[in-house]
Amino acid sequence: MIYNQFATAFAIIIAYLFGSLSMAIIICKILHLPDPRSQGSGNPGATNVLRYNGKKVAAITLLGDVLKCVIPIVVAKKYGFNSFELALITFAAFLGHLYPIFFHFKGGKGVAPALGCWLALAWPMGLLLAVTWLCIAILTRYSSLAALITALLAPSYAWYFTNGTFAVMAFCMSLLLIYRHAKNIRNLYTGKETKIGKKFAP
Repeated sequence: MIYNQFATAFAIIIAYLFGSLSMAIIICKILHLPDPRSQGSGNPGATNVLRYNGKKVAAITLLGDVLKCVIPIVVAKKYGFNSFELALITFAAFLGHLYPIFFHFKGGKGVAPALGCWLALAWPMGLLLAVTWLCIAILTRYSSLAALITALLAPSYAWYFTNGTFAVMAFCMSLLLIYRHAKNIRNLYTGKETKIGKKFAP
């Protein structure tokens, strides 16, 4: 029993540390590009990287933010953690991106990491989330609106594809994701939100 509790706590810590790896900041630093926190929205995420550093760098950032959550969750599944333990491990990885210990607890908004979490837990749900986001983003050209609508639908998707434990976790993740998009919500309401591919006005 004590061993199981220790293993779960260790897995939660490792997942949080993986999540704390802000790929936008790390990749831009490796490529000698400006820190994404100093440009545009100041958000260390793929959308902000896209606006100033192009599609290739944004794609690498997106992939990195997805994989950093996929890896600890897939490993945890391999070691047979139960649904409740997996939910805690998954939430820790997601939380690490939002509040990374390596970057003064100032992280991104959680869209790509959330996708990585669900691809690792239940890949059909992860694919549906990705398709939902993509369709809304193509129709509206607003990354934030696509993220918000997808977040609102995520708990229902989780209830259908997984179980009650993961559905509750999905609800908590969605609340945090919406909270992190508070500024975007205000900008959408006032018509000031920047569309995908466009740079912020100086």
